[in-house]
Amino acid sequence: MACSACGSDATIALSLSAEYRDYAPSNATAIGVCTRCLTVDPIGSDADPTIEPDFSRISDAFPTRSERAVPLLLAIDLSSSLATNRSAIESLLEDVERAGTDPLLAIDRLLADPTLEPAVDLERRRHQLEQLLY
Repeated sequence: MACSACGSDATIALSLSAEYRDYAPSNATAIGVCTRCLTVDPIGSDADPTIEPDFSRISDAFPTRSERAVPLLLAIDLSSSLATNRSAIESLLEDVERAGTDPLLAIDRLLADPTLEPAVDLERRRHQLEQLLY
């Protein structure tokens, strides 16, 4: 599956738990995540829910556990429109924090990774995301 934003074939497929489907594009039950630009796309069939996705393929700086990685990915994807998605982003970033990861530190580390080219201007959004959290 090629990324809809950058065309890269480097994607990770994962199944979403019911709690995160409302935050996914088209309320998808499974998503594909581009390891280059972090774009989240719905995929037609469910990914195998018994297989833990290898989030380290995104970046060494990215959380590797699903309970931290999934809400962070969805929050980054939704941050292209903070005004429209404010409450969803707040909720997702709080989930990341509750799972034991500082979402702003994770974003800072992603910004420092030269192999990533996020579709969302994370550098510009980082300050706004901080305001949502604190």
